[in-house]
Amino acid sequence: MSTAIESPGARLVLNIYIGLFVLYLFLPLAVMSAAAFNSFDYPSVTQWRGFTLQWFVALAHDQRLLQGLVNSVLVALGVIAVSIPAGLSGALILTRLGQRSGTVLYSVLVSPVLTPGIILGISSLIFWREFGVPGGLFVAVMAQSSFIASYAMLLFLARLQRQDRTLEEAALDLGASHTLVFRRITLPFLAPTCFTAAVVAFLQSFENYNTTVFAIGGEWTLVTEIASRLRFGLSPVINVVGVIFVVLTLVAAVAYVVLKGKPRR
Repeated sequence: MSTAIESPGARLVLNIYIGLFVLYLFLPLAVMSAAAFNSFDYPSVTQWRGFTLQWFVALAHDQRLLQGLVNSVLVALGVIAVSIPAGLSGALILTRLGQRSGTVLYSVLVSPVLTPGIILGISSLIFWREFGVPGGLFVAVMAQSSFIASYAMLLFLARLQRQDRTLEEAALDLGASHTLVFRRITLPFLAPTCFTAAVVAFLQSFENYNTTVFAIGGEWTLVTEIASRLRFGLSPVINVVGVIFVVLTLVAAVAYVVLKGKPRR
């Protein structure tokens, strides 16, 4: 029996929709990338002054942007180191608690996701100043981890809901310790989710601005540095940063597809 999607009119509408959707996603990236190769002093493709690579050279000599990139990576790695264990601990506790207690604790642990980033950044700065720790990379890590750990917890919860608990119970009945059960059964089962949560935490941290700008003090990340330059007008150097990240994202996506498609032994 034929369906509506198989009719020529419906298929034409679907193709047009897909084409417009692809343009909506990639046309801004294409314009941004083209502006990185324009010799015009302001990011533009309508005022084309000739092909150039001078902005790539300018990025190589822009110490603040390069240091901001290093700081962003350091903060993101710190967030991973804090958020993954915290999120995993929260997920394990919730799956072991009763329904009533788990519901109350779940609401508390998820609440940072619903809290504005400005409040998290300011409250983290005030809290750590009470212990003599000024704003900086460490406070930025702790401020970001306060809500990114909740995202990691949700990922672990979704995975743990599909776990067969009888394997753990059988191992405990056979004399295995809780530490051994966690290391040999639970942790291998959660290994794919650990990788996914680490990637999500890295991306959430790297692009975060609202929380970071209040917690980082006199330091800066790549995002906060770019935002501070908006007051003086953008330079095509920022477009170069975007081009590099687009290329890295495409390479990572292609590599993931290729590796996933390889048959396992």
